[in-house]
Amino acid sequence: MSPTETKDSVKREIQVEIPAAEVARETDSLIQKYQKLARLPGFRVGHVPASIIRQRFAEDIKSEVVEALVPRYFRREAEKLGVQPVSQPQVSDLHIHDGEPLRFKASFEIMPELKVEGYKELRAERPQITITDDEVEEALASLREERATFVSIEGRPLGDGDFAQVSLHGKPKEADQPAASSGTSSKPGVAESQPVHMDDVLVEIAGKTTMPEFTENLRGASAGDERTFEVTYPEDTSDKRLAGKTFTYTIMVNSLKQKNLPELDETFAKELGDFANLDEVRKKIREGLEAERTHAAEHVAKDKLVAELVKRHDFEVPEALVDRQIDIRLERGLRALAAQGMRAEDMKKMDLARLRAGQREQAINEVKASLLLGKIADEEKIDVSDEELDHEIEALAKQSKQTAEAIRARLTRDGALDRIRSRIRSEKTLNFLYHQSA
Repeated sequence: MSPTETKDSVKREIQVEIPAAEVARETDSLIQKYQKLARLPGFRVGHVPASIIRQRFAEDIKSEVVEALVPRYFRREAEKLGVQPVSQPQVSDLHIHDGEPLRFKASFEIMPELKVEGYKELRAERPQITITDDEVEEALASLREERATFVSIEGRPLGDGDFAQVSLHGKPKEADQPAASSGTSSKPGVAESQPVHMDDVLVEIAGKTTMPEFTENLRGASAGDERTFEVTYPEDTSDKRLAGKTFTYTIMVNSLKQKNLPELDETFAKELGDFANLDEVRKKIREGLEAERTHAAEHVAKDKLVAELVKRHDFEVPEALVDRQIDIRLERGLRALAAQGMRAEDMKKMDLARLRAGQREQAINEVKASLLLGKIADEEKIDVSDEELDHEIEALAKQSKQTAEAIRARLTRDGALDRIRSRIRSEKTLNFLYHQSA
């Protein structure tokens, strides 16, 4: 029996029939299992008649027969017809009666039949990378800042450019209002704002990143002073726990510091590494900036290549693959939010249905790109060697500070090795497209 093709090219439906004799054998096997375990009044364990078991547990036995036989015979029929499902089958029209074959319909999705054309004509942009002397000097200044030392200030109050080493305690202003204490607030999320407490914080007076309120209230302070003031954070503050909120801070000035920058000389060059002088440092900085810009430009060019590849090929993709990709994107996004400080209870309040809908279009494009790159890899005979997979596992082990053996065991247990191999293959294929597009 050939699979019925629906209007969408990736959807299939097949009818499956399981012989009555096979259904009877599975049923008898289950009855014997129930006989060994059933505890019924008037019968010893293991001595309940089969007729009683069949009558008493009819629906349970029928459900277990379906669970045991339907997946097995579905896979067998799909293999016989030469189709490879990429989704769990949706079973309908289930027919199961004593003494008769078990019949059902199974709807599922398969991979689309792809023919990739024109990929060798794709062209990638390669912008000219130029690093200016000012950019090199700016990077050198950053290295100098990283190696700054701080010395105590004696005999004078804090001035612009100085640093106050402070202990601070801040609490949301709204927490003092009755609305917040009763659990309600005119601002969503205000009642959940947590107090802030930090010790030994360096605050630069009139620094580029210092909030004006800190500068205004700490300028002129001396060691031992205590200052209390309010700070209202802009809505676009990177820390979402503070964005749009007003905090009342009580700050104890523990000490006053002055920043001293190292001299730009040969001593500084040697401290940075195996450099004889600052010219060698500048050369290394320039090379690093060029490599960084080149990598970023290559990444952008590859994204454009993939977008053009997807644009040139219009085909249906299995919903199962799209759903999996949406799951991956959402998991990645939630991990990022957690890293930014969002609490688990706040994540549970998010509208996941809306979030999934918002991820759908991009997920479809990513699935299409993956399928197209896989097809090109087939055409160009691009594969991943065991050595390349071992190298990736070693990199993951180094990143997570675990042994390569532990990482391999976990990936094998989670069934993730094939996904990693597939990702590496896609990256190699994209590199092939990029280099042949020159």
